[in-house]
Amino acid sequence: MTGTVGHQLIPAPRAVRDGSGVLELDGTTSLGADPELNTARRWLSRALGAATGWDLMPAPAGSATIRLRLDPELDAEAYRLDVDTAVVIHAGGPAGAFYAAQTLLQLMGPAALRQAPAAPGGGSADPWPVPRTHIEDRPRFGYRGAMLDVARHFMPKDNLLRFIEVMAMHKLNVLHLHLTDDQGWRIQINRYPKLTGTGAWRRESSRGSWRAGVFDSLPHGGFYTQDDLREVVAFAAERHITVIPEVDVPGHSQAAIAAYPELGTGALNGTGPVEVWTRWGISETVLEISDTSLEFYRNVLDEVVEIFPSPWISLGGDEVPLTQWQNSDRARAQAAALGLADVAGLHSWFVRQLALHLEAHGRATHVWDEIGDGGLPDRALVASWRDYEGGIEALKNGYDVVMCPEHKLYLDHRQADGDDEPVPVGFVTTLQAVYDFEPLPQDVDPAFPGRLLGAQANIWTEHLDSPRRVNYAAYPRLSAVAEVFWSRPEDRDYDGFLARLTGAHLKRLEAMGVEYRAPSGPNPWQQRPGVEGWKRDYDAEQRTAAGTAAG
Repeated sequence: MTGTVGHQLIPAPRAVRDGSGVLELDGTTSLGADPELNTARRWLSRALGAATGWDLMPAPAGSATIRLRLDPELDAEAYRLDVDTAVVIHAGGPAGAFYAAQTLLQLMGPAALRQAPAAPGGGSADPWPVPRTHIEDRPRFGYRGAMLDVARHFMPKDNLLRFIEVMAMHKLNVLHLHLTDDQGWRIQINRYPKLTGTGAWRRESSRGSWRAGVFDSLPHGGFYTQDDLREVVAFAAERHITVIPEVDVPGHSQAAIAAYPELGTGALNGTGPVEVWTRWGISETVLEISDTSLEFYRNVLDEVVEIFPSPWISLGGDEVPLTQWQNSDRARAQAAALGLADVAGLHSWFVRQLALHLEAHGRATHVWDEIGDGGLPDRALVASWRDYEGGIEALKNGYDVVMCPEHKLYLDHRQADGDDEPVPVGFVTTLQAVYDFEPLPQDVDPAFPGRLLGAQANIWTEHLDSPRRVNYAAYPRLSAVAEVFWSRPEDRDYDGFLARLTGAHLKRLEAMGVEYRAPSGPNPWQQRPGVEGWKRDYDAEQRTAAGTAAG
């Protein structure tokens, strides 16, 4: 990045050249845009008008105080922003104009991110100084994602919309929404009402690590109607965020099986009914590999694709224990009929059948990297969470990949060592550690037939039981992740990032109502004394794995 970052922008833009003095905007400020950029104009008019109390009078794009102009020579997500006698934005497309608008709000200070004027008397008559500057910017990666698990703990729709708004401020552009799991089913499916009637709630939850054997005795549940999700999709789309829904199969399916027992192996093997799982961890209750299960999920996906226009629909495919299939006559017979060596091959086969159904809808499949162990569906987008190896192998085989290794980008993992972190689970994943993340190790040649589209941070919610806890886990680490995904390595500097974070960005988060983790550690009300976690040591686990492989 050339110039300075005197404006304390996050993520850091590619080039900044500071001018002299400020441009004062006030209640007479006008806003105009070329027709192709009207979506960004409407968003900026609402957002800036709410914070300032201004009407932002419309004016021709060539003479308005704030001008959004289309420049076809720029990439679709690129922009130039000049603040001098006016605010002039040139963008390659609506996305670039939107990102420029986000940068403008950051330049105007944290109060520009509030939903109503915060100055005494409303503040609409007061001028707002904007530093004169020239900025040229475009993203490093086209896929800049965050995965949010709303299955383990449901996030009410209004909080989900706020989560998206804060993502957009950071120029993130993919929300991977984990909608189904053993502990809850969160998407209304009209054909199968018991998925939400039964599957959307559990009678209690593990309190802290499941290894402690402690439960909270509190029912938990909730789900999104189809109209709720259409609203979420439209809200995100206006902010240039693609929502990828995940319906996890054939494991992580106990909530669906509790609602429709014929989907599971228990109905065939004479075992008793299952309930929506109340414990964390990996359930051995998996889908039976049957025509009944396939037809059921094809019908589910028919409704999912109607709600979500995303080019990818996630089928998950992670963490599938084989115990029930090994004990299932139906599963063993199916594996033999398909010529598979054992029932392990049913995992990828089942996902591929549903991927073919999605392909008939014109959609590609998004999967976790386990599917690669038995063969990936054609055109799949692979999310590599088990370190880097699954993603690298998929790239070698010509697949698109997003990197999200657990030990680097799982934001539910503890943020420091010691016992102060609330429910300390997983590896120590500090703010600097996520800032230092690179999607490919330095010793890996990036020349693959497949494409590295980008990366995503994953936020699992077993131990995040409220939007407040999600905010604590996500921020400011997700601010650091956003800079990694947007800015080039040569434009990044942790000390500079930390200065911008503490100098201005934390105030932006406060203005947006984000209860982040302070750099000094958790506030007293953010701690969870007495709730047992499960601390892990990445280096020790790697040594153990290497010793097991050598043995």
